[in-house]
Amino acid sequence: MISFGPSEEQEVVRETLRGFAQEAVRPLARECDEESRVPEDFLQGVWELGLTSTQIPESYGGGGEERSPVTNTLVLEELAYGDAALALAATAPSQFAFAIRDQGSEEQRQAYLPLFCGDAFHAASVALVEPVPAFDVFSPRTVAESKGDAWVLSGTKSFVPFGDRASHFLVLARAGSNGSGRVEAFVVPRDAEGLSISEPEKKMGLKALPTHSLTLERVEVGAADRLGGEAGCDVARLVNHGRVGLCAAMTGLSRAVMEYAIPYAKDRHAFDQAIAQKQAVAFMLSDMAIETDSMRWMLWKAASQLEQGLDATRSAHLARAYAAKQSMKIADNGIQVLGGHGFIREHPVEMWYRHARCLGVLEGVAAV
Repeated sequence: MISFGPSEEQEVVRETLRGFAQEAVRPLARECDEESRVPEDFLQGVWELGLTSTQIPESYGGGGEERSPVTNTLVLEELAYGDAALALAATAPSQFAFAIRDQGSEEQRQAYLPLFCGDAFHAASVALVEPVPAFDVFSPRTVAESKGDAWVLSGTKSFVPFGDRASHFLVLARAGSNGSGRVEAFVVPRDAEGLSISEPEKKMGLKALPTHSLTLERVEVGAADRLGGEAGCDVARLVNHGRVGLCAAMTGLSRAVMEYAIPYAKDRHAFDQAIAQKQAVAFMLSDMAIETDSMRWMLWKAASQLEQGLDATRSAHLARAYAAKQSMKIADNGIQVLGGHGFIREHPVEMWYRHARCLGVLEGVAAV
C-alpha cells in the first residue's frame, strides 16, 4: 500500500512535539518577544529532547538514530506552530551539527559532533547571510584566500544565531585569491584572531532569537577547517537543508495563524451574524487552509528528496519561495480577520505577522 502520510513513528513524534509546543513554547512566546531573549531553561529543556544528539552516530557519542529530514520537518513545523522565533532558537545548533555529520571529514566529526551529545545546551551556528542588497547565497562576497596550508577569510555575515555564545561558526565564502572559485564552508572558532562579533541585532520580528553580525578581517583557519577537508563540500546540499527548514517554520507559523483566526471568526459577531459567515472572511479562511496544506506538500516533497539523497535544489527553492509568499499573505489575512484586534498585543497575530516578514527573506537559520 502506498501512503503519503507520516509513518506511525513519525506521528508519535509529531504528537509529542505538538504537545510540547502548546505547553512549553506558546506560553513563553509573547514575553520572549517583548524582552528580545530566549530563556536558558527553555533551551535546556529542548536540548534534553535530543532533537540533535539522537541523530548523531553512536561512535561520536550520539543516539545513533537514522537522520530523517522528513521527520525533522514535522518537528520544526510543530515547534514553529508554538512560536517561530523559539523554534529557530531551539534548532539552530542542529544546522551546524548536521552539516558536520553529513559532509564533514572524519577529523571534523570526531572534533565537533561530541559537543552536541552532552547534557548541556551547546551553541554553534552557520553564517550564510550577508548585509548586501539582493544577497545570493551562492555568490557570497566573503572570500577565502589560499595561503599555504591555510585559508584567510575576509567579509561580513549577518543574522547569525547565538553569536554571543556559539563556540564555532560555519562560514560560507568564495574560495580563490580573488574570490573567483567555488563556494566553500569553513569552521571558524569564536576566538579566532580577526573575528569580531557585534552586539545583538535589532529586528522587526523573530526578536527572541539572538542574532549577531560577524566581521572577518583576514581570519586565518587551517586547511583541515574547510568543511569536508580536502574534498570540500556540496554547498547546494547545505543550503537545500536550510531552505526546507525555513519552509517548515513558515508552514507551522501559517497553521498557527489559521487555527487562531478560524475560532475568532466564529465567535466574533457583527450585525447579529458571526463574521465567519461573511463571504469575504470565509474565503480568506479557506485560502489559509488551502495554502497551508500546499506548503506542507511542497515541503514534504523536498524533504523526501533530501532523505533519499536526491538533488533537491529545485524543490527546496520552490518550497521556500512559495512558503515565503503565502505565509506572509496568510499572516496579513489573519490581521484582517481580527480587524482592529489584529494590531494589538492582546492577540499574537501581529507578532506572527512580524515573524513571517523576517522568515521570508532569510537563509541559513534553520535546517532539517
